[in-house]
Amino acid sequence: MPNKIDQQSSISAADLTRLNQEAQSEATPSTARIIWNEFKADRPAMAALIIIVGFILFVMVAALFIDTPKMMETNIMNYFNPPFSAQDWLGADSAGRSIAQQLIVGSRNSIGIALGLTAISSTFGIAWGLISGYFNGYVDWGMQRVYDFMMMLPMLMIIIVLVTIIPHYNAITLTLIFSLFYWEGTSRLIRSRTLAEADKDYVAASITSGTNQWKIIFNQIMPNISSLIIVDTTLSFAENIGVETGLSFLGFGLPSQTPSLGTLIANANDPNNITQYWWTWLPAALEIIVLCLSISYIGQVLRRAADASQRQGMTN
Repeated sequence: MPNKIDQQSSISAADLTRLNQEAQSEATPSTARIIWNEFKADRPAMAALIIIVGFILFVMVAALFIDTPKMMETNIMNYFNPPFSAQDWLGADSAGRSIAQQLIVGSRNSIGIALGLTAISSTFGIAWGLISGYFNGYVDWGMQRVYDFMMMLPMLMIIIVLVTIIPHYNAITLTLIFSLFYWEGTSRLIRSRTLAEADKDYVAASITSGTNQWKIIFNQIMPNISSLIIVDTTLSFAENIGVETGLSFLGFGLPSQTPSLGTLIANANDPNNITQYWWTWLPAALEIIVLCLSISYIGQVLRRAADASQRQGMTN
């Protein structure tokens, strides 16, 4: 009889523990639920998310149906067609080329370069900063000397020279060239935060228990600085749109026959275009402003969601 009672009590205790864990998991929302709740609570951020996702999907799909070489051909019959005309609903430029089609293809190119540059530079910069800040000592010293050397280089001039001497380049080549230099700010930011995290008790406990150092870096420290990573990545994406746009505006970005937001805004170099033919540059300028503001709103929501997720992880 005592054995049966003990067995029943042990089974009841196990069931009770399992039920408590299930109830706790149901009460604790997932990270995706936290992000969605933050977006629902912030209407401007929700509108920004809809704008960004909808616009990127639209330009990526619509650009597939546009013949870029044919679009860039000169058509003197459409010379500076005004907006809302039968041929071009956003007008045409001095070569008679459709501004609407250039805006779609140019947005696809500029956003694609910004996404690729953000993915490559942020991934490398985050990894470099985490490793440098965690190991410290001689490893940190050597890695920071590489960083200092890269910071001494005239980045803009080197990019212009590389673009000039490369005979045939495209959006992928330009993205790789940019990625050589635009990881430095991210790495320094992540390193400074990692230095502070490496001195905390949970890292010391993991080291004492024999946890692999790479697991400590990427499975423990990196999630704890996720809010900083999200903010930096979001701001970098908005900045990287401006990087390609600025160089294309100066004539050192994509090739002349490859449209981008920068080449469209470069139409404002002509005073006549500013005053009389405003449709050749204003839509691209407004698009950049809307994109950057929307990305900023989204980044703030993601940061709040990451902070909330970290607080729940601490309480659990």
